Amino acid sequence: MQLLRCRTRCSDSTKFTVITIARTTATMGDNSAADPRLIEAQLDFRTFIDVLRDDGDLADIERKVDPHLELGAIVRRVSETNNKAPLFHNVKGTTKDGLWRAFGNAASLSGHGPDKYGRVARTFGLPRNATWKEICARTQLAKSQSPLPPNILATGPCKENKILGADNIDLHSLTVPKLHQEDGGKYIQTYGVHMLQTPDKSWTNWSIFRGMVHDRNHIVAQVNPRQHNYVVKEKWAALGETRVPWVLAFGIPPAATLAAAMPIPEGVSEGEYVGALVGRPLDVVKAELSDILVPANSEIVFEGYMSLEDKAIEGPFGDYLGYGFEDDKRMQPLFCVEAITYRNNPIFPVSVPGKITDESHTTSALAAPEILTFLKAKGYPIKDANAPLETMATWCALQVDGPALWARKTTPAEFCREIGELLYSQKCSMLVNRFILIGDDVDVYDWQELMWAFVTRCRPGRDEYHFDDKPALPLTPYQSHGGGDPTKGGKSLSDCLFKMEYEGPPNFLKTDFETSYPPGVKNKVVDTWSAMGFN
Repeated sequence: MQLLRCRTRCSDSTKFTVITIARTTATMGDNSAADPRLIEAQLDFRTFIDVLRDDGDLADIERKVDPHLELGAIVRRVSETNNKAPLFHNVKGTTKDGLWRAFGNAASLSGHGPDKYGRVARTFGLPRNATWKEICARTQLAKSQSPLPPNILATGPCKENKILGADNIDLHSLTVPKLHQEDGGKYIQTYGVHMLQTPDKSWTNWSIFRGMVHDRNHIVAQVNPRQHNYVVKEKWAALGETRVPWVLAFGIPPAATLAAAMPIPEGVSEGEYVGALVGRPLDVVKAELSDILVPANSEIVFEGYMSLEDKAIEGPFGDYLGYGFEDDKRMQPLFCVEAITYRNNPIFPVSVPGKITDESHTTSALAAPEILTFLKAKGYPIKDANAPLETMATWCALQVDGPALWARKTTPAEFCREIGELLYSQKCSMLVNRFILIGDDVDVYDWQELMWAFVTRCRPGRDEYHFDDKPALPLTPYQSHGGGDPTKGGKSLSDCLFKMEYEGPPNFLKTDFETSYPPGVKNKVVDTWSAMGFN
């Protein structure tokens, strides 16, 4: 899986709040909100890269890099070391037309300090030291008013160069990288955004799903049930059509890329949602071959159609949970490339999924705030939610509001069954395999705290609830290769609440430095810490 290739959602609401980024960041006391470049960085890929450079979070690589495995190896090692985002200025085999420079790790982590979420924060116009909680809250701020329609321009930078006609397209001539040695081919699509429009043009879906070069002018890409691209495909098929107009845009506005991976309700066009998210309309232009509107400052745009008749083998591919299985080959639709437009000296974005942490994990984790919003709207006593990156976002911790839970006068079994049945029936939980209920004394964003609660409060068997009839994601390795039905089950909820926490105030306290000592003692220890020889 590449990013939230399986689109997720809970709420059917199509209303979003239009909030300017100045208001958003001002709530965190950050003066950078007034910087127009930080607003622009959400809406322009190159400005985003420039901001990363100013942040000291970009590696400009001038030496020649081979797209066959070397480029992928660099991007993968960056993910595994939380290093600077690489911008490759000299990719071996670049055509005379300048196709293309390459950029990796747009939404992976940066370092291990307070700025480690900096790239995701900058994508949403936030300070580089924004916490994950602040980032999650930012994604939900645009959900109470109507989406903001885009601003349609006559032309834009993405039209600076054009290659028209399927006979003039040769994908083999482009510097398409081989990302992992176990991959079944060259994956040209790992961080671009597919755009498909319903026949009545009422909905244009943007989504991210992987695509492999098949021949000189075809890409084979995954289109699976429960994804929004599949919903659009079925609408065309119902009319007896055999081709679906299609666009694949690379290097679009960073906020739009993450919107394409976020849990946006079915029927809401991401191009309009981005306007609400940023507080400014997205500049778009009409595609060359269809009525699909494309971000005007896209780096590279492929146009053509998705065939509803022709298929080819896709895979295998080293995926986001850290495995590449030799037998992961499936027949998937062919996408015909009939036109390519691009900016001068374009930049091609690349994601190389694998073990934590890369774009697949950070964007998957953004399902948690959608789950939280959904549960709160339903009146459940949940204060916060987080999908820890340490679990590759396959677990989601739910922090319970103690007094609100007591007021329900429920039992552990009743509450856990009710929550599990509800959530595992929602698409926003499709990537989640385990929910963890925790008390409000546990920091939902602290992995060590979560594990402490899990190993001390959840009794194996008795406090675990399984949901074997719920839809599952076959990309989870134990679903596809561990036995059992790969399409359902493998879902659980672990109750990390003591029985007393359902009935009233608990009679226990943590035994740690913060809780076990009075302020005077703690202050004395802290004030004399260095003098005693401690770091």
